[in-house]
Amino acid sequence: MYQKVSICGVDTSKLPVMKEAEKEKLLREVRQGNQAAREELIQGNLRLVLSVIQRFTGRGENLDDLFQVGCIGLMKSIDNFDVNQNVRFSTYAVPMIIGEIRRYLRDNNAIRVSRSIKDTAYRAMQAKEQLMKKSQKEPTVSEIAEVLGIPREEVVIALESVVEPISLFDPVYADGGDTIYVLDQVGDKNDDRNWLDEIALKEAIKHLSRREKSILSLRFLQGKTQMEVSEEIGISQAQVSRLEKAALKKIKS
Repeated sequence: MYQKVSICGVDTSKLPVMKEAEKEKLLREVRQGNQAAREELIQGNLRLVLSVIQRFTGRGENLDDLFQVGCIGLMKSIDNFDVNQNVRFSTYAVPMIIGEIRRYLRDNNAIRVSRSIKDTAYRAMQAKEQLMKKSQKEPTVSEIAEVLGIPREEVVIALESVVEPISLFDPVYADGGDTIYVLDQVGDKNDDRNWLDEIALKEAIKHLSRREKSILSLRFLQGKTQMEVSEEIGISQAQVSRLEKAALKKIKS
């Protein structure tokens, strides 16, 4: 279907097909500094980019973005290809385009992770795949760590770093009109305790005098010093300190 859609304003059904002899001729002209030949070569290989980005569909990424990144990989291939080597241009360009897209996907996560951790994660995934092929079972973290020669803690951190974050409002179950979201499954073992503590705190504050409430509000909600509070309510700093301690003692008791 990608041959019939428009990507980045390009009608993919009208992309030209370039023969190998044409590519070789243009590549040699590019080496001589011919920018028009470079542009023609880019246009003539956009179908190659299109074929590569189809490997990365289904990840929720914008196809326009992937196509543009793939074009960057194509241009790097054109600029670095050695025409004297007995290699087809597409054989050289495809891994370059794939590499450029993979770098983009690694660096485009919602949560920024260092390149070294990401590299460890992808080496861990490769090791995991190799171990599964060999033993026909899911390898343990310890087995992956042993293959890579690093502590298992680093493997865990690395693998977790490349997991896509999810929204608290993502649905996890729906039965008719009753949908359960991730938020509904997030809990805290201390939920009841916190709720009761909050009620107890509110009840305790009710028994404070108006001045004591004012001092605690100025001190702990507005972050003012005892000296600033004393100036605002017209008493000494020593009185503020005494009233504050007495109010906190009442709440605790």
